[in-house]
Amino acid sequence: MVRYRYTQFDEQAMQEAREQQLKKLFLQLLMHTGGNVDKALEWLKDLADRYNLWGDDMTPEQFKETLQEEGYITPDKQQKSQGKTTERQRMRFVPTPKAERAIRTDAFHEMFATLKQDSVKGDHITPYSGAGGDRLPETRPYIFGDDVLNIDYIHSFSNMIQHSPSQEDLSMTEDDLSVFEVEHTTSCATVLALDVSHSMILYGEDRITPAKKVALALTELIQTRYRKDSLEIILFGDDAMLIDASELPYVSVGPYHTNTKAALEMGQQLLLRKKHANKQIVMITDGKPSAITVGGKLYVNSFGLDARIVNATVDEAQSCRRKGIVITTFMIASDTYLQEFVERLTQANKGRAYYADLENLGRFLLVDYVKNRRKQV
Repeated sequence: MVRYRYTQFDEQAMQEAREQQLKKLFLQLLMHTGGNVDKALEWLKDLADRYNLWGDDMTPEQFKETLQEEGYITPDKQQKSQGKTTERQRMRFVPTPKAERAIRTDAFHEMFATLKQDSVKGDHITPYSGAGGDRLPETRPYIFGDDVLNIDYIHSFSNMIQHSPSQEDLSMTEDDLSVFEVEHTTSCATVLALDVSHSMILYGEDRITPAKKVALALTELIQTRYRKDSLEIILFGDDAMLIDASELPYVSVGPYHTNTKAALEMGQQLLLRKKHANKQIVMITDGKPSAITVGGKLYVNSFGLDARIVNATVDEAQSCRRKGIVITTFMIASDTYLQEFVERLTQANKGRAYYADLENLGRFLLVDYVKNRRKQV
């Protein structure tokens, strides 16, 4: 039997909900436009007019003023300083750090919608006991330097009674003390390498936006849940380039080839500067390596699997393995020869490979990141 619950209509709550939906849609469009506020607002107006999203109490200009008042967009200071604002030319707006955080947060919630709750709580847990986590039921003898808050007093008093010569002469020594074991927590240094070659938008299929959502969610995860971890973000096409996390929502694809070797080289350089015991490169790509740098020049072959390019890339994966860097590859393609390359790369590095479609990319990547902990700090 279907039951319905009726409540009094709240017009203000309905207006607030509509405004929140418009903000979420605007942030999505902002990411698609590479941070172009005017274009995002133009697309939003077209959608809102077509599907009657404004309601009776909102206009495009009012919504734009709301975004500015709440700190999501701000006038372009560079344009203002150059005196370019005239009646014929409108003031250009740019997104604020608040907008960037909102995009990361939305991506985080979207990627984690299907995960179990314990997959995103606290610090990373290892199979080992150590210091810094939740208490375990097991106990062990006290060792100098153990946290006194973890002392098992019941067990310790029991040891004292057993070791004392009589009930009148009870005295506790260090040997009587027992402490609870606690779960060991650890940290990880991660380099996220994102493919921005032309194939990420080839044949009209948008693969870069889901890949960016994964990277944004991973960034939000580390900054809010795993504060002792580090994350570096690399874009790779003809070459590899380090970017700041604030630039990630507005990354776009270029007319580039796929220089996977350059991404692995830069990833190693960044990770070797870190003191974390765990180091990994997480690579998101949809194509085979099609370029390497030889003698300062770009060597390119976009047809099939070039042995020279493949061998150089695999050698770089082996170099990562020797330095204790694990490569996790997420291939957004199903071609047989591409899978053969990924399998060879994974075997050389002793890493991990996932053949994920666009819908599962975020879930697999983030679950693997949380579980990929093998060493104690």
